[in-house]
Amino acid sequence: MSQTEAFFNYINDGYACKGDFLTLGAGMLGEETVTNALVNIPLKTLNRHGLIAGATGTGKTKTLQVLAENMSEKGIPVVLMDVKGDLSGLAQPSAGHPKIDERHEKIGIPFDAKRFPVEILSISEQDGVRLRATVSEFGPVLLSRILDLTETQSGIVAIIFKYCDDNQLPLLDLKDFKKMLQFITAEGKAEIAAEYGRISSSSTGAILRKIVELEQQGGELFFGEKSFEVDDLTRVDEEGRGVISVLRLTDIQDKPKLFSTFMLQLLAEVYETFPEQGDSGRPELIIFIDEAHLVFDEASKALLSQIESIVKLIRSKGIGLYFVTQNPKDVPEDVLAQLGMKVQHALRAFTAKDRKALKLAAENYPDSEYYNTSEVLTQLGIGEAFVTVLNEKGIPTPLARTMLRAPMSRMDVLTEREIQEVIGNSKLVRKYNETVDRESAYELLGEKIEKINKKKTEDDRKKEQEKLSRRRASSSRTSTRQNPIVKVLTSATFIRAVFGILKKVI
Repeated sequence: MSQTEAFFNYINDGYACKGDFLTLGAGMLGEETVTNALVNIPLKTLNRHGLIAGATGTGKTKTLQVLAENMSEKGIPVVLMDVKGDLSGLAQPSAGHPKIDERHEKIGIPFDAKRFPVEILSISEQDGVRLRATVSEFGPVLLSRILDLTETQSGIVAIIFKYCDDNQLPLLDLKDFKKMLQFITAEGKAEIAAEYGRISSSSTGAILRKIVELEQQGGELFFGEKSFEVDDLTRVDEEGRGVISVLRLTDIQDKPKLFSTFMLQLLAEVYETFPEQGDSGRPELIIFIDEAHLVFDEASKALLSQIESIVKLIRSKGIGLYFVTQNPKDVPEDVLAQLGMKVQHALRAFTAKDRKALKLAAENYPDSEYYNTSEVLTQLGIGEAFVTVLNEKGIPTPLARTMLRAPMSRMDVLTEREIQEVIGNSKLVRKYNETVDRESAYELLGEKIEKINKKKTEDDRKKEQEKLSRRRASSSRTSTRQNPIVKVLTSATFIRAVFGILKKVI
């Protein structure tokens, strides 16, 4: 048996699937693609999470696009974080190209240009279905971790939530929360102290500064109503294809706090909302997090701990998380250890630090008799990658240098007119894009503060009136009391003495 035949059997045996699967491409032996040595991913293990890594320009985004397309075709809804703005092309078919046909001929699968059902979402001022969440939905623990608060400050946040629950004060947006901070340090200070203990104004000031920081990154647009329902991310179209929800994030690359806030809230909401599924034949939802370092770089230890917990637990809800980044070291080790599928595009090694990172990246993959992993990692061409996934038994598949299939949809952005057409056909735009500002803690506290101030003014006026009355009464008593000199001069004895002297004189 030749080496090519042995490799062909090695790949086909390692990636054989009894159930439904996706085909990512074909295995390569050296520089040659081995036709029909297909690298398949079982649908059953897609909820075991994944990583797509590689240097800039090596084809990570196209790999993400290929995975999203094939998942959609299998009826699996997908959410994509479009940080660079080049994923909207999923809504239009590929224009095709002779090189694409040549690539697919080498792989051994036909190329079919298609468009896919796309929903364009936004958490900023960009056009799209507006995603929002209320402060109440975050809860005190998650909000405290996002704001990176101390234990004392987190306790104050918990008191605010408890007070609002007890007094039917809805916390919807950031101005509601800021109004509560103002209330507990001023007009409501005595009430809060009597009920929950004294609160330091320096602590509330520190919390307020964190809120202002979040506002400056666009938090005031994200917090509020109407709150987005995560069930709307799991829709399928009339043909049974999963809807691909593309979240436009091109204007928040310099706002990591807002991005990580949104991501954590989305994952927490999905985890709380979706029922337990266990290991079913297919996932309920796949979420791709592009530029994953934006989530992890600015995250505090408490926030990282929260993310790691969600990644470990959310699999049982039928949710798969796929992180897309330049280097595997951008993802914390505890998260990286949970990722069943790894697609590693080429890495560059220009410096000693790069070579060290390259060696560490190579150690993330199974040993192979066909490859020197660390050496080949620098030689991979565009649209090529090292791939290993979990088979249907949950065992890692053999490492395969893979010629990846081309996207069936457009490998470019939509024009502004095409984007507006997609948005115009959306049913969710009519549902979520109307701004709602119903009566909440801000208005109710405003009324309560006004009543407190009015009562205080009336009490002060009453006290002033009482004080004035006492002064008048005191003045009246003083005026009726006879002066001692006058009393002597007007006494009968003095008068008789005076008349006696006068009489003698006369």
